[in-house]
Parts: sequence; structure tokens; C-alpha cells
Amino acid sequence: MVNIREKDTDKIIVIGDRILIKPTKPKEKTDAGLYLPQGVHKAEDLRTGYVIKVGPGYPIPAIQDIDEPWKDKSEEVKYVPLQPRPGDLAVYIQKSAYSIKFNGDGYVIVPHQALLMLVRDEDLSG
Repeated sequence: MVNIREKDTDKIIVIGDRILIKPTKPKEKTDAGLYLPQGVHKAEDLRTGYVIKVGPGYPIPAIQDIDEPWKDKSEEVKYVPLQPRPGDLAVYIQKSAYSIKFNGDGYVIVPHQALLMLVRDEDLSG
């Protein structure tokens, strides 16, 4: 699947509704066997990759009940979780992705809204 050292990804903290994805390598040949030039892949609108890390989600504002002062007022931010999980294969819109390099490996950071589909293998993710 994806060859990434676990200790390296522990250093990454994904913020908000963002997902860190390790892109899969685009096809170099068509199904008919023709080799594609490098510039062809840049024009593709959709890409695939494996989800490495997922942000906490969309923040929910804290509700302050002024009428009930005895309640514990928690300032802790709560989040609506995102659908992807590490290990999922994601189909995403390329023009919404931001390319980064981390320890020499290429990744993309994609907002949740740019994901179109996830493929989850329950046998592998446990």
C-alpha cells in the first residue's frame, strides 16, 4: 500500500477540515499501450491517493447557557468529524489540492469538500 514511516507522520497535525493524502502515481500508459507525455497528468481534473491523516473536522461553537449558571462552562471546542479514515483510497478534485513535500515525499492537502469518493477496505483497516 503506502510506504511511509509511522514516526514521520506523527509529526504532522492536520488542521480543521483538511485531509493529508499520499497521491497514487498516475498512469504512464493508456489501456491501448501508448505512453502519455508528462503534461497530460497536469490537465486531469480528478486524482486518487491514500488518506494518511485527517483533521479534527468542522468546529462547533460552544453554547453558553446564561440562564443556567450551575452548568459547567466548557471552553473546549467540539468538532463534527470527517468521513475519511487513514488508509482509505480517496478520489479528489486536483485543483483544490495543495502540494507539499515532507521528508522528501510528496503529499497533497485537500479540503473535505474536494473529496468526491472514498474506497474503504474494511478487511485492511480493521
